[in-house]
Order: sequence, then structure tokens, then C-alpha cells
Amino acid sequence: MFEGEQLGRWVQAQRASWPGLAEDQRDLLSAIGIEADQELVAAKAAAEAKPIVSRGDRFAQGIVALAQFAARERHARVPRPHREPLETVKAGPGGEDWVVVHQVALGPFLINAKARRTKLTPGQLAQLAEHGVEWA
Repeated sequence: MFEGEQLGRWVQAQRASWPGLAEDQRDLLSAIGIEADQELVAAKAAAEAKPIVSRGDRFAQGIVALAQFAARERHARVPRPHREPLETVKAGPGGEDWVVVHQVALGPFLINAKARRTKLTPGQLAQLAEHGVEWA
């Protein structure tokens, strides 16, 4: 800590942001022994490259997870902490298909949907009701 600044975090941020820094900023950092860290640069680029998922897409994903849960459990009373594993098929770089499993936070999805139900469209409410959600 120096004057309230966490220097370790600051140095790490500079090393990760190296390509976006101005030339004179890089020169000043190099003069005091701070260089780019390619792993940090790559990790920052990967984090920023994540696709933005729209609300509609998130809702559709929640409905797919709810349908899977309701078919398996024969009800739609999802526990608050429940995460439903969903498998999706993605095309790999060589044209081969990959099965990717990601966890949908189904309990929080339903709690948030209920809290915001006045903002849901009639179609969205119908989709929830179709899978056994009582308040829809």
C-alpha cells in the first residue's frame, strides 16, 4: 500500500493493459522495470471477448433449463440454490462438434422472474406456466 493505493494490483493492471497503453506510458513503466505479461494480456482479452447475452437469450436458456428440470422431477418447485446442467453443441475449430456443459442458475432465474413478473410479456408468462410455474 502506498497512499491508499494497492501497488500490486496497479502493477498487475498495467501489465495486463499493456497493448492499450500509450507509447509514453509504456516507456515510463519500462524505465521502472515493469513489462507486459503476455498471460495477463491474453486473459484480459479473453474476458473482454465473451459474447454479450441478451435478456431474451437468458430467458430462453432459463426456460430450457426449467423444461429439463420439470420433465425429470415432475414439478417446477425449484430449490433456491439449484443449478441445472445444460448441454449445448458447439462447432469446434476443425469442424468437429463439442458438447459443452454449463450450469444455469435455475433457482435464482425463477426467483428473479417472479420478482419481475410485471415486466414479463404474456408469452414469457405462458412459457413459465406451461412448465408448471404456479405464479405465472
